[in-house]
Amino acid sequence: MPKYPLLAKINGPEDLKKFSLKELKSIANEIREYIIEVMCNTPGHVGANLGVVELTIALHYVFNSPDDKIVWDVGHQCYPHKIITGRREEFRTIRKFKGISGFPTREESIHDVFGTGHASTSISAALGMASAEKIINPDSKNNFIAVIGDGSLTGGMAYEAINHAGTTNTNFLIIYNDNNISIDESTGALKNYFTHFIASKSYNQLKNTAYEHLKGTLIRRFFNKISSIIKNTLLKHSNFFEFFNLRYFGPVNGHDIEQLVKILNNLKNIPGPKILHVLTQKGRGYPPAEKNAVAFHSPGKFDPETGEIFSNRNDKNSPLRYQDVFGNTILELADMDDRVVAVTPAMVSSSSLDIMYAKYPNRVFDVGIAEEHAVTFSAGLAAQGLIPFATIYSTFLQRGFDQIIHDVALQNLPVIFAIDRGGIVGEDGKTHQGVFDLAYLNLIPNMIISAPIDCIELRNLMYTAYKYRMGPFAIRYPKAIAEFVNFDKPFELLPIGKAQILREGEKVLIISLGNPGHDVVELYPEFDNLEINPTHVNLRFLKPFDVDTLNQLCKNHEIIITIEDGTLYGLSSTISDFLVKNKFNNKLISLGVPDQFIEHGSINELKQMLKYDKNSILNTVIQAYKGIYKLS
Repeated sequence: MPKYPLLAKINGPEDLKKFSLKELKSIANEIREYIIEVMCNTPGHVGANLGVVELTIALHYVFNSPDDKIVWDVGHQCYPHKIITGRREEFRTIRKFKGISGFPTREESIHDVFGTGHASTSISAALGMASAEKIINPDSKNNFIAVIGDGSLTGGMAYEAINHAGTTNTNFLIIYNDNNISIDESTGALKNYFTHFIASKSYNQLKNTAYEHLKGTLIRRFFNKISSIIKNTLLKHSNFFEFFNLRYFGPVNGHDIEQLVKILNNLKNIPGPKILHVLTQKGRGYPPAEKNAVAFHSPGKFDPETGEIFSNRNDKNSPLRYQDVFGNTILELADMDDRVVAVTPAMVSSSSLDIMYAKYPNRVFDVGIAEEHAVTFSAGLAAQGLIPFATIYSTFLQRGFDQIIHDVALQNLPVIFAIDRGGIVGEDGKTHQGVFDLAYLNLIPNMIISAPIDCIELRNLMYTAYKYRMGPFAIRYPKAIAEFVNFDKPFELLPIGKAQILREGEKVLIISLGNPGHDVVELYPEFDNLEINPTHVNLRFLKPFDVDTLNQLCKNHEIIITIEDGTLYGLSSTISDFLVKNKFNNKLISLGVPDQFIEHGSINELKQMLKYDKNSILNTVIQAYKGIYKLS
């Protein structure tokens, strides 16, 4: 007998429908056990997926995917969906190199109807699909469903879509997955009873019949007002959504499959835009994850029996990460100056700002999943004389691109952009690789752009940015383990726009920006053993660009190799432009991310594939010298 006997019979949503409602509960248990078994050895998202098992089962039991379209906001909670929709065995490869993605992706399955990875996009996407269906097939009975969590509803884009949805007459359902509120048993019976009532076929037929007979606008308004007052008396949540002309249903217990199936079947027959409020618990069914939802959001490897997380940064023996060096350093700066503040879009612990928050909670602003607001809010802080560090993952900062230009750079406001996860980030894949920042920031006037070669330089760049205060200053650092850092060493003020020559050689010039330069430094012994002697420059600043140093070095070298952890439209394009403008004839070899989206895998696997890991850098340098000396 297979380990998961019921799950073994499910090769698609059509197989799920063959089971009884009672059997669905056992299937939910098997899915949870399977997720825990796989994810304890595969770093990924655990808590959110354990929390949506029953909801996912109910959705696929009631609706007919892929004819009915289910869009998962953010998408990190799609594991049960993937298991049910024909990827049960492939699930063991999730987030691994050449395996399936940890997020919905259209290329992977017809059931992944819209790719996601960033927050607050699902309502817009599903509404667009529903609106297209009305044009393409006016008689269609297909349903369009957006599943969005309470965290994503802190993003303004979601409300733009909700505002639009209320003006349409689409067969559109928003599932509001609320995992931040516990299910209140004392009042749950009344809430569930009333929800069944307002979602029932008879109630809505009666309401629709009455509505049709109330032809006068004023009478209709009165009818709506009375209905709203009655519902709002019992359900305090309903008024907000119904203000946008969405029918509100709930809240309902998101772990009661029978209840979910019943209400979803009823909602399927109710026309127009509507919202179902579902209460779920992160980590449901796995006590360690229930007790510590934050740690089990993305815990890394853990012991499935005890819940012990093997990589714990609170362990004194665990190595520091770049983000931890940032977190400790901003605390030092905050100790030095009361004007230092931090802004983050829902990433306090994920950016190590919890270190500063523990001491200065009033100077760390968590603005929710709202990157546009985070950037302009930081601009406002700077305009009033504070020194804000806008701490945002590279992949999410691109959501605030217009605000960087219009609200920060145009006014030359001294916002310090601490860009975490710059470069290849690994298993989160193409929606999260932080490879575009250098290219798009380089377009913007008044912007200083820097990237540290190591954590000592990260600290010094933070100090330099703090002292600068004459305009926007970007510091971009990777998802990586830190080298040894002496926090007792005094800060050093770095000359802005000045490169650092780390090794003087001949013939071949290596120009690195950021963390890849550390790999080059570690190759110095290999260069010596091979009796090759390239010059190595740590550019440090992409903008302003050290024209004087590069002008002199280009005259004395035949081949230039650029290395960047990002798209080649950053450093490589800058050097190429410099060579053309100054009429240099050096051969240029560019290492970095080509013009494509990069899938998931470990950071090292992806760098090997893209040919800018340490061995690839060494081979490139060797081939450059072979070309110069015509060696075979």
